[in-house]
Amino acid sequence: MTTAGTTRSRTAHRALWVLQILLGIFFVVASAAPKFWGDPYAVQLFTDIGAGQWFRYFVGAVELAGGIGLMVPRLAGPAAVGLMALMVGAAYTQAVVLGAPAMVLTPVIVFVLAAVIAWGRRDSIAAWLPER
Repeated sequence: MTTAGTTRSRTAHRALWVLQILLGIFFVVASAAPKFWGDPYAVQLFTDIGAGQWFRYFVGAVELAGGIGLMVPRLAGPAAVGLMALMVGAAYTQAVVLGAPAMVLTPVIVFVLAAVIAWGRRDSIAAWLPER
């Protein structure tokens, strides 16, 4: 016999996994892959940023690691926190470096989704912190 709280908890757990998988696939396929493949838009974007193409590969590697991490139970929380930090950098870059504040919406939305995952997987984050 299950209670309403148990059913809600299972539903929330499943919904969180769906979000993690969807966001993970987004980072791997739609965000990291074009950076590694040298998509002309990605190349031009990082040229406009002025940090060099090595930075495109670095950001792609961070996105790939974060996307995969979202799909690994022990890594989901820390990966979400790392992607949140990446989105802060992306928002700053869009607004300040590229002078396109309207483009901040995407990193803000992704930040919020990653924050939901981080909150839901806070136990996995705590497991990575040193004992006090």
